[in-house]
Amino acid sequence: MLSTPSGPAKPGFPSDVELVRRYCGGEEHAFELLLARHKRKVWSHIFLMVRDREVTEDLFQEAFIKVVHHLKADKYNEEGKFLPWVMRIAHNLVIDHFRRLKKMPMSRSSEEYDVFATHAQTDKNVEERIVNAQIDEDVRKLIDQLPPEQKEVVVMRTYLDMSFKEIAEHTDVSINTALGRMRYALINMRRLIKQHKMVLERA
Repeated sequence: MLSTPSGPAKPGFPSDVELVRRYCGGEEHAFELLLARHKRKVWSHIFLMVRDREVTEDLFQEAFIKVVHHLKADKYNEEGKFLPWVMRIAHNLVIDHFRRLKKMPMSRSSEEYDVFATHAQTDKNVEERIVNAQIDEDVRKLIDQLPPEQKEVVVMRTYLDMSFKEIAEHTDVSINTALGRMRYALINMRRLIKQHKMVLERA
């Protein structure tokens, strides 16, 4: 059992900055302390999005493998913000996971999300499903053309069904900024739809 508590460093325990410095200096045990301190929050963050324990465990392990590689390659320069840095790595892995599965639940009840509107396909014939799948693929291509900060918000909102409060927390911006990025993303997507004369109507 590691002798450090989960969560932020407490009085008498070394800070994240100190532990990173010690680990990069060759003290392997320092990373065990970092892992023990933050594993619960990182694991929970991943699980909240994927809702699958096995997938969560795989992505959690992959995240910390990346962390180790970055630290050993001396690529960590987050000015002491170790946990937010790890959370971003984990979050990007989750997004990559959903992209690989090509899962994109895009149903929204508000007109604000008409670009993503979909309908259940259980009663569709093969031809209609092919058309609908192509529409989903077209929407994904539109998202890929957005500026990075807008793309990030759209992916979090549509792939991961995160609230704007959650998006704001995970991107370290205000809720108003997150809402603004989503609004501009939708404006840009509608512009691209018009520019390319795309028709996003389901069969």
